[in-house]
Amino acid sequence: MAVKQILTEPNKVLRQISKPVDKVTKQDQILMDDMLDTMYHANGIGLAAIQIGIPKRIIVMDIAKKDEKKNPMYFVNPIIKNKNNDLSTYEEGCLSVPDQFAEVDRPSTCEVEYLDYNGEKKILKATGLLATCIQHEMDHLEGILFIDHLSKLKKSMIIKKLSKQKKSSEAVII
Repeated sequence: MAVKQILTEPNKVLRQISKPVDKVTKQDQILMDDMLDTMYHANGIGLAAIQIGIPKRIIVMDIAKKDEKKNPMYFVNPIIKNKNNDLSTYEEGCLSVPDQFAEVDRPSTCEVEYLDYNGEKKILKATGLLATCIQHEMDHLEGILFIDHLSKLKKSMIIKKLSKQKKSSEAVII
């Protein structure tokens, strides 16, 4: 298992729409293991394959708190079947939008159909943080980042900051 590099905005790859997985293979399982290692290494709670440059409809998540036992979840080809109209607001961040946070409104519950780590079809009714995290990660599969849910002004301010950070991190110090 390996820790991969996480792509950060602005990056065209993050705006790609991910492709469905025909069948969960051993390679997909290795990818999910690597994604989980990468997510844990970065102290995240969710990661989509596109965030490490692989345009497959695969998500890993673990919303367990630091003092709780790890509870990794794997979603291949997730589809939201039902969302309620009640919204909940969470301050969201993203491993692909480092050090930036903003409140985003999303449906407070959703029902997701997906394939698990072994390729078995599952349905999960998610509420609260789990529902928010699933929707956030599923947005990645469509080339959408949480900043796309913000006003144009807030979004452009965040992208400017990220572009400056990227340029300064690419500078060579001699």
